[in-house]
This record gives sequence, C-alpha cells and structure tokens, in this order.
Amino acid sequence: MHLSEFRDRLNDVLNHDEYAGADASANGLQVGGVEPGDTVDHAAFAVDGVEATFEAAAAADADVLVVHHGIVWGGLDRVTELEYDRIATLVENDLDLYVSHLPLDGHDELGNAAGLAQFLDCEIAAPFGEAGGVTIGQRVRAETPYTVESLRDQLSGLDTGGKAIDVLDFGPEEIEDIGIVTGGGADWIREAAETGVDAFVTGEGKQKVYHEAREAGVNVFLAGHYATETFGVQALADLVETWGIETTYLDHPTGL
Repeated sequence: MHLSEFRDRLNDVLNHDEYAGADASANGLQVGGVEPGDTVDHAAFAVDGVEATFEAAAAADADVLVVHHGIVWGGLDRVTELEYDRIATLVENDLDLYVSHLPLDGHDELGNAAGLAQFLDCEIAAPFGEAGGVTIGQRVRAETPYTVESLRDQLSGLDTGGKAIDVLDFGPEEIEDIGIVTGGGADWIREAAETGVDAFVTGEGKQKVYHEAREAGVNVFLAGHYATETFGVQALADLVETWGIETTYLDHPTGL
C-alpha cells in the first residue's frame, strides 16, 4: 500500500478532521515522504514516539511507526537537541511516523477508552470527556457491578510496570456507572461528578484530584498513563493487518 493511501485511510477511520481544533498534537503523518516509491508493507505500533520505539521499529524493518504520542505538539520551532536526535533516528532508518492522539482516545470502537471499557467488561453508554467540542472518553456501565476492591483488582491486570493502582475511595462501594478518560485525565473529575458516575478511571492524577473526588463523592482510580493507553494502537494494528500489511506491536511500558 502506498504511504499516502495508508495515511488517508487512517485519517478517515479516526475522524482526524473533527479533532483538528481541539488537539495540540499534529495528528496524521508527522515525519515521512509521499514519493511514488514510499510504500507500507510493514507497520509497527507503539504508545510513544521516542528513540527507543524508533530504534525498535527500525530493527523490526518496519516502514512506518504508528504512535499515540508523537513528537510535534503545538508547532515545532526548531529541530535541535532532543528533537534533532529523534528525527535523525527516523530519517536515518527510512522510517515514517504517523500519530493519532485525542482521536485515538475518543474513538468509540478503536479508542483507548473503548478498549479499557472492554477490558473491564463494560458496555459503552455515552461519550464522555468533553474537550474543545469533541469527546475523548467514554461513560460505561459494568455488566456485573464492581466493588472498589474488585475494580482495583481488575485494573491491576493492566501493563502497569509493577506499579500499584492508586484509588481515592470517596464514592459508593457498589460501582456500575464509570467515566473513563485515559492518560492524563485528571481535569475531567468534575464532569464525572456532574454526570453522577460511581467511579472515574484515568491514568494519572494531580494534587487537586484528591479534594475534588472527596468533595464530589466519586471514586477515582489512577491506573497509569501508559497502561490505560495501550488499547488504541493495538486496535489499530489489528485493523491494519486486515489491509494485508504486516504489523508489529512494540511494548515499552514506563510504569507511569
């Protein structure tokens, strides 16, 4: 498949145009050419676009690396130091870089929140996590109610790098309705409180989350930024494989 077709098909599937005004990430093809000879026979997938995953993708002889966290956020003023080293690694290995940030959080089938919902045996009830006119999470309902302890245990099965799940147990003991915003979703605790969910699951927190959760009476589960955002790129890998392209998933947990 030609790189331009690969890019366009992913852009369409992930509804990148809808998120253009809400995301600081430059979604889509961040590094790469679209010359006639630029084809994709092997695509690698990873959460983070960093030297470690660039080198691993190159070692796997991939043509393109698809990531959730790219290297261009709100513009790129100059290419020096860290940025230079990262881009040089891509160019020297003839490796293209494709990125999908918020679109891959909020997608109702392929997204991180949707994948986490499936991991928790929950049904998606409605979009959740408003951000600049789009949504980046899901409100879900557990098929079998959780307790605080059983939900913690279930989340402990994620790829947390050995880190324990932090829980702020200020809500009901029985948990059915859950709000999910993966990664750094601490700013959506108030939406969780306003929608009346029993628990809010995200990746990492901030100091203010403790008091907001306590005052709102909401259980909050901090399951790890990396751990909650592995679902989207793995779902994309499964999709791309149906296009007849070889795929490789590169797991590089941070423990954060």
